[in-house]
Amino acid sequence: MSLDLAAVYRDLHANPELSFQEHRTAGIVAETLTALGLTVTTGIGRTGVVGVLENGDGPTVLLRADMDGLPVLEATGLPYASTARGTDHEGNDVPVMHACGHDVHVTCLLGATERLVADRAEWSGTLVALFQPAEEWGGGAEAMVADGLFDRVPKPDIVLGQHVAPLPAGFAAVRGGVAMAGADSLTIRLHGTGGHGSRPETTVDPVYLAASTVVRLQGIVARELAATDAAVVSVGQIHAGTKNNIIPAEASLGLSIRSFDETVRTKVLSAIERIAKAEAAASGAPREPDFDYEERFPVTVNDVAATERTAAALRGVLGEARVIDPGVISGSEDVGVLATAAGVPLVYWILGGSDPALFGDALATGRMPDDIPSNHSPFFAPLIEPTLEVGVAALVAGAREWLGEATA
Repeated sequence: MSLDLAAVYRDLHANPELSFQEHRTAGIVAETLTALGLTVTTGIGRTGVVGVLENGDGPTVLLRADMDGLPVLEATGLPYASTARGTDHEGNDVPVMHACGHDVHVTCLLGATERLVADRAEWSGTLVALFQPAEEWGGGAEAMVADGLFDRVPKPDIVLGQHVAPLPAGFAAVRGGVAMAGADSLTIRLHGTGGHGSRPETTVDPVYLAASTVVRLQGIVARELAATDAAVVSVGQIHAGTKNNIIPAEASLGLSIRSFDETVRTKVLSAIERIAKAEAAASGAPREPDFDYEERFPVTVNDVAATERTAAALRGVLGEARVIDPGVISGSEDVGVLATAAGVPLVYWILGGSDPALFGDALATGRMPDDIPSNHSPFFAPLIEPTLEVGVAALVAGAREWLGEATA
């Protein structure tokens, strides 16, 4: 078979699915892998799909792509823009968009698998093509592992993967060691005493409590961490109330916390709880806040030696100047769960997906221009080419570097 990768990408982009709901995407993946001659296992970690190609003696290489979309209303205006809607895990009807480029990841891995199948006379070993659900929810990799992933498919010798991002298309970025932040998602429920908006003195106002807490939380990074440490504390949601003249009985804050070190993480989370409890006490709240820890992403750590070896392979196909070190990235990933569970090295790199012409001023000024949307933006729309071509070439080069050479 010969895959029309641009058509595959447009179809996936127009039909995104939320975490653990990737049934259509998983079906396309399973059908394609089966047609390519791989042994396919479906339903791992609910909607995960794995294809295996055993091609003689040699190392086992796992290539990973994630499949889920986000609850974002697409605003790109593209002819293949998503109009899909879905039901989130709280039962809400939401728009759905591939706002983080997982459609690119799936398409590139299908294309890389096709090429490796076509070139199987040139290499020896085992290819494991893994399509993971629910990266955005932070539980997909863990769900696959808990569902007996490495009892059901060959255990790899290395885990490789890539993530499209607003770098120039044609470039890749990779670094050894700590590469991406760990992340914690936390909801804080603040309790007050509701009443009439005209008589605030008879209430404990959780809206005021929430506002005070948000302001105070900003001091954690600014005043409690050393200059050599790094963390991000963002309040992405505040919910309270039903009517302008009613002081509600409860407010909630939705936090995203990023860190690169377990000691710093522990310190930040402890400070968040301390501040929320102290603000509640200062407001005379009837009881302490509730802390609901949701998804957690571990720090993504690339094996240093394996990264050097893989980066050399990437430079061999992309060119010396087109493989760069991006520095430590504050975004998060759960791909490391797969490598940790297998006890093997991880190499995870960034794939450029934006129009290179947009980066001229950025190089001169050091500021990203407004017309380069980032991941999770409703305007995020990677260039189809050369992004897909380069993404396929990078995955193939990485895999071939670790697979054995065929013997005559």
